[in-house]
Amino acid sequence: MTDHNYCVILAGGIGTRFWPVSREYKPKQFHTFWGKGHSFLQETWERMSKVVPESNILVATLSEYASIVKEQLPHLHEDNLILEPYGRNTAPTIAYASNILRYRDPEAIMLATPADHAIKDEVLFCNTVRKGMEYAASGNMLLTLGIVPTRPDTNFGYVQVSGGSKAALAEFPVKAKTFTEKPDAELAKVFIDSGEFLWNSGIFIWKVSTVLEEMEACCPQISRLWEGWPGPESPDEEAFAQKAYADSLRISIDYALMEKSEKVWVLPSKFDWSDLGSWSTLYEYADARDPQGNVLSMKGPHILKDVRRDILFNLNPGKLTVVSGMEDYMVIDTDKVLLVCPRDDKRFAGLLSELALPEYSEFK
Repeated sequence: MTDHNYCVILAGGIGTRFWPVSREYKPKQFHTFWGKGHSFLQETWERMSKVVPESNILVATLSEYASIVKEQLPHLHEDNLILEPYGRNTAPTIAYASNILRYRDPEAIMLATPADHAIKDEVLFCNTVRKGMEYAASGNMLLTLGIVPTRPDTNFGYVQVSGGSKAALAEFPVKAKTFTEKPDAELAKVFIDSGEFLWNSGIFIWKVSTVLEEMEACCPQISRLWEGWPGPESPDEEAFAQKAYADSLRISIDYALMEKSEKVWVLPSKFDWSDLGSWSTLYEYADARDPQGNVLSMKGPHILKDVRRDILFNLNPGKLTVVSGMEDYMVIDTDKVLLVCPRDDKRFAGLLSELALPEYSEFK
């Protein structure tokens, strides 16, 4: 570990595709889905503490989640909690965090990672990240970790590399060529068959000085909102951040920067990874299945008869759950919501659209 290596955990998302467990008052990154007793955020913190000093791990989240973060990470220093006044996606978050790190350490190497990834090969992951930080420290590159794919998956974004299929398996960074967000099944198969595409992990590594220069060049409408920023110790800082976020676009760092910059490189990575963006991806990634292929998290008593390949969650210890004759379904029972739905992202997305109605606001 070096004193110039930092990690920023991005923990401000709402996680609507994990409704009703993930709700506006407590999104998915603060929940556990594996029965281990650790939330996604806590697992990410523990993983990153093996790569950078704990004093160099920052967490960016919405102001309304500050108390949850402090409860789950009691050892997080107050100065390492970045509170965003509004949700504006990842580009404004990266701009804010980068300015904070430049203020603290102009030589900072920054790793930015979402709080909700599942990674099984932690040793390989940590070794890959260390290698990436060494590359980023030695040159002015925007480095993303590209996961060597194992199947044509439509739940992930893809990055094409220059140099063909051999480059996609290289042990060193290769130039990025194109980005594609969540292709359909046919196109995903074309990507996999070509051998030139990797899954875009959304884990980025760069010098803070480099990312700020490239944001000024590629997305000045965001970076210029931080001109004249008074620094984290100023009494005017909170008001400045409020205005910057109020005036900011809602845009991801992928669209704002990575798809535009000429300095984007990809480090092919082989650790077991998943961006758990929906119930279906959680089902595919879960190891703990019963003999009938069900993924279970049952806090209360339950009776299951002829159920196969289901996701079954009961968050009510005092409630008996009885399910019979269901295949490829989700049964999710929370404090105020009972969800019964086919285990299919399109069907589920159709249900979520109904939540936009005012009469369901208390259940969001």
